[in-house]
Amino acid sequence: MTATPSQHTESMTSGAPARSILKFAVPLILGYLLQQMYLIIDAAIVGRWIGVGALAAVGASSSIMFLIMGFCNVACAGFAIPVAQAFGAGDHHKMRCYVSNAGRIAVVLALVATLLSCLFCEKILQLVNTPADVFHDAYVFLFLQFCTIPFTIAYNLYSGQIRALGNSKEPFYFLIASSFLNILLDVVFILLLGMGVEGAGIATFLSQAFASWLCRRFIRRRLTVLVPKGDERTFNNKKISILLNNGVPMGLQFSITAVGIIMLQSANNALGTVYVASFTAAIRIKYLFTCVLENIGVAMATYCGQNIGARRLDRVKTGVRDAMGIMMVYFVLTVAVIYPFADEMMMLFVNGGEQEVIANAAQLMRISNWFYPALGVLVILRYSIQGLGYSNLSMMSGVMEMIARCGVSLWLVPAWAWLGVCYADPVAWMMADLFLAPAYLWLLKRLRKDHRIPSAA
Repeated sequence: MTATPSQHTESMTSGAPARSILKFAVPLILGYLLQQMYLIIDAAIVGRWIGVGALAAVGASSSIMFLIMGFCNVACAGFAIPVAQAFGAGDHHKMRCYVSNAGRIAVVLALVATLLSCLFCEKILQLVNTPADVFHDAYVFLFLQFCTIPFTIAYNLYSGQIRALGNSKEPFYFLIASSFLNILLDVVFILLLGMGVEGAGIATFLSQAFASWLCRRFIRRRLTVLVPKGDERTFNNKKISILLNNGVPMGLQFSITAVGIIMLQSANNALGTVYVASFTAAIRIKYLFTCVLENIGVAMATYCGQNIGARRLDRVKTGVRDAMGIMMVYFVLTVAVIYPFADEMMMLFVNGGEQEVIANAAQLMRISNWFYPALGVLVILRYSIQGLGYSNLSMMSGVMEMIARCGVSLWLVPAWAWLGVCYADPVAWMMADLFLAPAYLWLLKRLRKDHRIPSAA
């Protein structure tokens, strides 16, 4: 029997804000922890069974993937904001119009991004100073990753729309299924068939396709409130414009941030293969911890989107305050885990004899950890501003991050070498906070004074 849509949606416009945020964020956090775990297992299989060179090959392209895939994924998250606002306002007809037109944008985005990325794959790797001894493997892995772009966009578009209705559980279940599939395929392709980095790329391709199919199937069968019908399927220039005004600035903000990360990756690549492997190992574990903060922020985008649609500015303020408290509790827990055990964590990727890689990666982890509160403030305020409908404003924080990382790459890394790389993220996070904190306070004052509370138009 098909369940009613109300069984798979939840309003975040009533009840205790902290409870709503946590209830929404926990499946997101678990899903991304699982996703990072399979990335860690993927890197561990590559590093231990193929070699440090192969691990460096996978890591050499990480910033490129961050740029291109990040733009696509975050833009899709932006397309979900008008859906959340319309749902919060109780206008399901308008919500489905947004869903229909977001699909049109996503198709064009997938085609353009995949074509350009595959065509310029080799040039991109040359631009970031990929070491010659790992260039071929890095090219193969990156090309296969680019081929997954259409499925990644589809998954993020569908899962973003599901989450816009307050449901973060089902996308989590789909991540579980695709993650286990990815690990299984890694074992088959790399360990049993000996396919090397090609096996890792193909495994990712197939698992992403599976995840996007599961999301689409769920919407069609269980969440029909999102399925456009009749005139809701027609092209609407105004809706397209609103979707682009939310999605493109968010994607650009992410890409601007990624430009700084690419410059940092390029500066680190120039230090040599050992440092590339150290960076790769460290960021795999770092993302495992920071994705919790990131997803508290993601929860705030939906929370603020629904509440601004319902014209509940008071709940927005309370929600941001509660999210900051949750973030600080989590920070204390991370210090208790990362500081004493960072070296042991790095041994997931390389054997105990690679002491230089282990020491470098553990150093980066410990230094970054002390600045997690700065990252927490960044993601909470950035996503809250985006959920309020002001993506252009939040984009400026990405500019601040880019400036900081470019400065570190041009001056700090040449002067301090690996230590400069370790301080790149903390400097970028603090620079972004210097913009976001006053921007958020100004926005609240403006909304309260002018009564210009935006909702899905």
